[in-house]
Parts: sequence; structure tokens; C-alpha cells
Amino acid sequence: MKLLLRIIKMTGGYWKYLTISIFSLIMLNILNFTTPALVRELTSRLEQNTLTENFIWLLSGILLLAYLLRFLFSFLSSYLSHKVSWNLVPEIYWKMYDHLQKLSLHFYHNKQTGDLMSHIINDADKVETLISHALPDIFSSVFTILIIVILLFSINVKLAMATCIPIPFVIVFAVKFSSRISSIFVKSRKVMGEINAILQDNLSGIKEIQAFGKQREESKRVHEITRKYAALEVNALKNITFFRPMIQFFTSIGTVVVLGYGGWMGLHGELPISDIVGFILYLNLLYEPVTTMSRTLEDFTRAFSGAIRIFEILDSEPDIVDLPDAVPMEKCDGGLTFENVSFHYSFDSPVLKNVSFHVEPGKMLALVGPTGVGKTTIISLIERFYDPQEGRVLIDGQDIRKYKIDSLRKNISMVLQDVFLFHGTIEENIAYGAANPSIEQIIEAAKIASAHEFIQDMPEAYKTMIGERGVRLSGGQKQRIAIARAVLRNSPILILDEATASVDVQTEKEIQDSIQKLAGTRTIIVIAHRLSTVKRADQILVLDQGEIVEVGTHDELSKTGGLYASYCSVQFQAEEMD
Repeated sequence: MKLLLRIIKMTGGYWKYLTISIFSLIMLNILNFTTPALVRELTSRLEQNTLTENFIWLLSGILLLAYLLRFLFSFLSSYLSHKVSWNLVPEIYWKMYDHLQKLSLHFYHNKQTGDLMSHIINDADKVETLISHALPDIFSSVFTILIIVILLFSINVKLAMATCIPIPFVIVFAVKFSSRISSIFVKSRKVMGEINAILQDNLSGIKEIQAFGKQREESKRVHEITRKYAALEVNALKNITFFRPMIQFFTSIGTVVVLGYGGWMGLHGELPISDIVGFILYLNLLYEPVTTMSRTLEDFTRAFSGAIRIFEILDSEPDIVDLPDAVPMEKCDGGLTFENVSFHYSFDSPVLKNVSFHVEPGKMLALVGPTGVGKTTIISLIERFYDPQEGRVLIDGQDIRKYKIDSLRKNISMVLQDVFLFHGTIEENIAYGAANPSIEQIIEAAKIASAHEFIQDMPEAYKTMIGERGVRLSGGQKQRIAIARAVLRNSPILILDEATASVDVQTEKEIQDSIQKLAGTRTIIVIAHRLSTVKRADQILVLDQGEIVEVGTHDELSKTGGLYASYCSVQFQAEEMD
């Protein structure tokens, strides 16, 4: 009931349409009473030999009017319920997507993109069935059943009580069916999410699948998961195909009772023939909504299985949120400080241990060390993708948690090693992080990133479509477009995480020269395994096992004989071998 009430609450903006739809459906069912009422009256007058030609014409006119009204109310009930549901479904899409954007990176650690897409698209669509069919059908069916029961008892109490005997069996059977089928549908929605996740992974990684000759293995995996989904659906269908005939059997017992007990009462003069005929006709109308509710129960369980997964997303709370007293970051000079920062993703694996350093505005800081020592984590803490368990991160002397998250991130530009480009033009991708830049500004940023020359050689220059994730570009080209995007953003803090890892030596030098031109205009944080990238840094931090073990400039550290000096020696030997 709580889940149902939450779904109904979501329709708040469309209640007038939903109310008219339900009212129309109720009127449609009331009009269904016209035929048995008229037939009963016709039979009664024939019995009493009081039927006239004028009365026949009157009954025919009433019946024709009832059919016309049925057409009107059928249209209104169906159209308006679908209007509500298809206005609501996009809102659910928006709410889920907007909520997913708010969730912290912790949420995504164990999630697959395809499964989340299934949550948004497939599960939200199930709510459409609930709103456009299930809810209106239930309201109208309950109302219809109550009216018909009253009419049956008004005709004959004894016979009405006898015909209600199957109803408790129907209710008990329906409850057991609902419990059983609901668990199957929940599993089915989960497996559908897994199918979407596998397909998304495989289509995104089709190059790797073909390169490693794994088509057969991946095909087998898809076959197995789709067979699992089909087996669940067949199991659900088996239960449904058993449930519906069983409901029809129970409802048929009521007709048997009327024919048997009602016929006996008519034989002994306890019930007029017209009442028996009317009773049978009303009884058919009674069991029709009962059968409808049995079908609706299937829609409900399917919709609820989707709704459960929808609210799993909407009920997830972000770890990183604005504090109640957070303020916008109005001005940022770019001074950066870490004060005794410790951080772990899991409690048994500390990533950073009591890290402290300070960067003056406009200076370049380089982070050096082997893979897994916490360099990228430091960047994530600056962006406030995570909060440290101990210590503070400050910008211009203020704890970054005192700033609103969106204003904090507007003052930071990032270029990651794993570059993500959107399906669109080169111009759109460079302009992505800036507010309505001119083409001249875009070209200038591309020149700084040493990207302008290769862009000019593309078929449509800056208007060239680059495909999903920039599939039409080389790794180095993607990297330079990402750098241009960060440069154009013109933030006080620029972060480069292995930004030159995918470019050749000559391009790397050009990018380094371009970045050097930015030195002094903004604070630059650089992570690089190629030490040539960090030679010009004002300060180098060498990390090992989550701790800062060396601090200094390139000249200072290369002479100490420490960890940094050993890196220099190894890379020098590798360059000599090349």
C-alpha cells in the first residue's frame, strides 16, 4: 500500500484527468446495467401480458442512447488515462535521471550502466500500465461489484447470498497468486537489467571482443542470460494461465448456483421468471469485473516489480551533499591546501594517510608515484567527488565543504587519462564546459592544446562528427580535445591527470609548451608518469603507499638519490634504449 500511495502521489499534477477517466469508466460500467435492466423489464411485461408497441420503442431508444454514451465514456476513460500515464512516465525518467546525477561516485562503484538504463527506461514504462489500466480498472471494478451486489440483494436475498459463495475463494486464491507472481516479476526485471548491462558492455567493447576473438564466448553469455529471462517469463505465464481459468471456474460456480437454486425457486413459485433472467444477466456483469481484477492483478504485479526498482534509485541518498550553511564560491584565486587528510574507499584499505601540502595560487604542482598510491584520489577530493574521513581540503583558506558543490566545480577544470567525449561535433565537445563560447575562443583553446592543426585536416573541421566516445579519433586526438575543453573553461584551477599519456613525444612537447603559457594564470595540478611533463612544476610531491615521501622541485629531487631520482634514472635508461 505504501508503494501504491507513492505512485498515486506522483500523479498529483494530473488528478483532474485521472478523476474524469475513472468517472467515465464507472459510468461506462453503470451503462452496462442498462441491458439486463431493460431485458428484465421486457420479460416481466411479457409475463404479465402488458407489453405495448410504444414501450418497445421506448426501450429501444433508451438502449440506443446508452450505447452512444458508452462510446463517449469509453473514449474519455481510455484517452485520459493514457494521457496521464504518458505525461507521468517522462517525469519519472527526469526524476530518476536527475537523482542519478546527484548521487556520489560511491553509488556507481558496483553498478553497471546498462542496468541503470533498464531502471530508467524499462521499469518506468511499467508504471504506464499501472496508471492507464490497472488503477482505473480497480476503481471501476470495485464500484461495479458493489452496485451489482446491491442490485442482486434487492432482487432476492437468499439467491444473492448463494451466488456470493465463490467470492472468498477467489480472494484467497488471488492473494496467493499475487505473492507468487510478484517475486517472479521482480527477478525477471532484475535479469532484464543484467541483459541490458551485458549488451551495453559488449557493444561498447566490440573492438576488444573482436580483437581477442571472444565472439563465441560473449554470444554464449548472452544466450544464457536471455534463456534465464525467458524461463522466468514462461514460469510467470504458467502461473497466469493457471490463475485465469481458475478464476473463471470459481465465477462459473455462481451461474450454476443461479440455475440450480434459482430454477428450483422459480419452479416452486418463489421467484418470478423475469427476476431469474435479470439475476443471470446481472451475475454475468458481476463476474466480469472480478475477472477484470484478476487480469489487473497481473498488471499490478508487473508494474510493482518495476516500481520497486524505480524507488530503489529514488531512495538512494547521495554521500556528498551541500551542507545547510554552504555558500556559493564567488571568487577563487586557486590556493589549495590539504591538512592531515586521510581517506579510504573501504575500511581495511587506506588510500591516503595524513597527507598535507599547500599550493600557492598560480603555481604548478606535480604528483608523482607508482600506480595506486592515491594521486587520482587527491584529485577526486579536490573536486569533492568524495570527502576525506579525516582532515580538510581548503581552497583559498576555506574548507571546500563550506561551498556549494556546483559553484566549487565551476572553478575547476579536469582532463582525465580516460577521456570521455560525447557523440557530436568537435566544436560541441570543446565548448561543452563553457558558457556559449564564440568559435574564435574555441579555436584559440584548440591551438593551446595543439589540436587546431589536426582539426583543420578533418572532413568538416570543427563541425566534424566524432562518433560515440570519439570513436573516429585517435587516443592522442581525443586527449588534445579534452585539454582544449579544459582550457576553454578558463577555471582558476586546472587538473591534468595523465593528460599527455596518449600523445607522441612531439605532441607532448607542444602541449607542455602550451600549458607552460598558462602557468601563473591559474593553479595547475599535474599527474604524470612521464617525468618530462613535471620538470617545470614549481613543486613536486612524491607519493608512496598513500603518503608523501618527498617534496621539492625537479632539480632538488633528482639530486637527493631518493625515489624520484630512481624514477628519473629508470626513464632516462628507457629513453636511451628507445
